Amino acid sequence: MDGATHASDRRAGIGKAAISANGGVHLNSRIVIDDEFLSCRSSVRRFRRGEIIAGAGVLVDTFARVHSGVVSASTMLPDGREFIVEIVPKSGLIGELEVLRRQTLSLEYRAGSACELHFFEGRLLRDMYASDPCFREKVFSRALARISELELRIIANAASSLQSRLASTLLRLSTVYGKDAANSGDELIISQNDLAATLPASREKVNQCLRRLREGKIIDGGQGRIRILNRKALEACANGAVSVK
Repeated sequence: MDGATHASDRRAGIGKAAISANGGVHLNSRIVIDDEFLSCRSSVRRFRRGEIIAGAGVLVDTFARVHSGVVSASTMLPDGREFIVEIVPKSGLIGELEVLRRQTLSLEYRAGSACELHFFEGRLLRDMYASDPCFREKVFSRALARISELELRIIANAASSLQSRLASTLLRLSTVYGKDAANSGDELIISQNDLAATLPASREKVNQCLRRLREGKIIDGGQGRIRILNRKALEACANGAVSVK
């Protein structure tokens, strides 16, 4: 994790090698960290926007909580394009299911913005899973919800126009960014490359749709920032009720 700033490392044995840098939905479905973990000693690390946090295929025994900023989780499509599967918001967890299953990471995690993560030992999660039936049920139900949500996104993407998919994605990301009290959700910090990878679609076609939305005074912004000006109009685009030309 070259470039990561270690603000503190309060737990011996959690170092740079814990999550390698070889290579970093709607997120209500992720496991919510319990208050018990917040009192545990952790390794606190900061990452710059675009920096790899953990690479796919790496076996880890730590999981992380996003303390500030957002993290993107991506994979590669068969045609070589990147697909951002989800954006992990503040308070979201990274690597929790892999730690429970003792499996390698299936996605690459990258800082979607300047962010701070708190890393915890995997045994804390496994001990709670083994001893608390309610927690096991929570893990299972949230994992199913996460899968269901991804399926719904894939189905919607297959049946919708690019403009509708883009509008839906902007609204979904608005909810993600709105989880941070410092952000109303109307301003999204995301590059056009990442936005195209989230849909997924070509950057050129995404740029064309963004330009139409700007011309229609529905959104504004540039340089990796998108500001929602007319949420109702954006919702109409997402539902296919309005097509901006």
